[in-house]
Amino acid sequence: MKLLAFVPIKLTLLLIIGILIGFYFPFNNLFSLTLTVLLFVSLGIVYAYKQDTKSIWFGIMAGLTTITLGIFLIQHAQPQQGRLHYSTLTLGQQSVCHLKIKEVLKPTVFSERYIAEIKAVDSLFATGKLILNKPLSDSLTTLSVDSEIYTIKELTAIKPPLNPHQFSYKVYLEQLGIYHQLKLTPSSYYKKENPSKTIFGIAASARNHIIEKLKGGSFGQEELGVIQALLLGQRTDISKEIYDNYKNAGAVHILALSGLHIGILLLVLQFLLQPLDYLPHGKKISLILTVLLLWGFAFLAGLSASIVRACTMFSFVAYALYLNRPSNTFNILALSMFFILFFINPNLLFHVGFQMSYAAVLAIVWIYPMLQKLWYPKYKPIRYVWQLLSISVAAQLGVLPISLFYFHQFPGLFFISNLLIIPALGFILGMGILVIFLALINQLPSTLAWFFNELISYMNKIVAWVAQQEDFIFKQISFDVIQLLLVYALITTLVLLLKQLHFKRVVFFLTSLLMFQCYTIYQIIAASQKNKVMVLHQSKNTVIFERNGWNTTVLTSDSTAAKNPVTDMKIGERIRNISYENVANSYLINEKRFFILDSLGVYPSENIEQIILLTHSPKINLDRFITTTNPSEIIADGSNYTSYIARWKATCIKRKIPFHYTGEKGFYSFGAID
Repeated sequence: MKLLAFVPIKLTLLLIIGILIGFYFPFNNLFSLTLTVLLFVSLGIVYAYKQDTKSIWFGIMAGLTTITLGIFLIQHAQPQQGRLHYSTLTLGQQSVCHLKIKEVLKPTVFSERYIAEIKAVDSLFATGKLILNKPLSDSLTTLSVDSEIYTIKELTAIKPPLNPHQFSYKVYLEQLGIYHQLKLTPSSYYKKENPSKTIFGIAASARNHIIEKLKGGSFGQEELGVIQALLLGQRTDISKEIYDNYKNAGAVHILALSGLHIGILLLVLQFLLQPLDYLPHGKKISLILTVLLLWGFAFLAGLSASIVRACTMFSFVAYALYLNRPSNTFNILALSMFFILFFINPNLLFHVGFQMSYAAVLAIVWIYPMLQKLWYPKYKPIRYVWQLLSISVAAQLGVLPISLFYFHQFPGLFFISNLLIIPALGFILGMGILVIFLALINQLPSTLAWFFNELISYMNKIVAWVAQQEDFIFKQISFDVIQLLLVYALITTLVLLLKQLHFKRVVFFLTSLLMFQCYTIYQIIAASQKNKVMVLHQSKNTVIFERNGWNTTVLTSDSTAAKNPVTDMKIGERIRNISYENVANSYLINEKRFFILDSLGVYPSENIEQIILLTHSPKINLDRFITTTNPSEIIADGSNYTSYIARWKATCIKRKIPFHYTGEKGFYSFGAID
């Protein structure tokens, strides 16, 4: 089957190309709109003249039109492009912002966190979203979805990462259309009485009501956290230990309410509604009920972005099953992707969840039938296990490159956790929905609650056992975007080759393999030739990163605390060996003296040009120190008090000495070392 022969697949690929072009090469919004309209008109003229949708000119014009449409969609979807976006207004320290809570996030150690929507600024209508932080100590006022507040606090920009290869929370939030945050104090805001209700607020209220009912069901704390994640998409109460176990066992997708759960629920509904097929128009009734129940479950789960995306995709899949024509499955998936990107949000293309959901489903649809043809066991139990294993392997092949690119690890025993849990997941979801229903009407039997609690407990124990097999968890794998594309090319050519042995397909596969090997070897050689020295930023710690090819020496005052930024560097820089040493006072880097002034405050009296690193808040008179030592530049890392930093910065400005604070400007690099 030639997939590119299907029009929906071609249009979806062209739309994706347009979105990528518009995202990485921004155009003026008016220009992209004008170009799209002109191409639409040109397409109509070509069709009117040729009267043939299969002509080459119509195909070219349709392709260009779809690409420009993608460019316009992604440009238009950027919140800052909006005329009423708050960024177009002048916000002062006394500006009054009217905010509405849209989503409750997992709290930190110090604060409750929310995504808030701006309704107005100084009584002027405005749009936009931001992160809202409320201190945990402020327990008198509770905020929930649809709560509205007024505040005069000034917005602050989301900071970029301060160290290389660190996860960029700023980029992640920008993909959600969020550019600023706001930190509340108890006296800086007041809550509006009787705010307007939205469907999201109603859904959140229903979910909170369900959670309160479940808390009265004698469930264990860890089990209840997993139940909330499985059935309600609420992961805020899952402990870090449980989450890490699922991640290391390759089963974290079970906790993220998305495509897997909706797909299993679809199969369960198809089975339960099968008797309707014998009625007149029974299949249509079954389709309508299936879609309504899927979206009812989405409402129950709070209508999060991931669940809306999954329900949209599987609503199309339900329609494909209704048509009962397997060749249409790829078409339907392409249409669902086109629909989501066109009507919901083109920015979803850059979300990890979106990428992994479609990669897994497409891989299952494409690779699973091929695996079933390779071997068809005679006995049903073995056949059933082989089917589950085939689905697990197909899905894992689909998401493997994405997982390596974003998370840099691979759980080698993923098939064990999937074989043991996925078969029971449909039963768990079905029983969970029954438990919720009975809890809502106060008729939940204690025996059923105990049994469901034990079921979740055993699932947690299985996952914990798999996660403990650390020898099979491959971590800290360096993997970049070029390797991502090359591995997908390698998987695609391999599957095509296994489907049909052909000389051209052998050539394509070997070419993909050779390109991947050559690029990997190039990266290894390049990594062996890199030499650099950097002062990294870490709160309450000094971390100096000295790289020499594959080997790195980390000079630090706390090697345990330094492991997080150093691990990021190890993965991003393809480093093999890391050793830790205590920080000395003086080094020679690039033929320049580099002196480290620590809390003892002892420094040399010679007046020579050198770079100074201030660590652990030395109690010195910086003005006198500059006069005595004549430094060429002064660096302050994250181990210093912020009050000292402000004073040192002012002194350096007065004395016209370059000052670099890693907590403000990020890491300091000495450049390549010859």
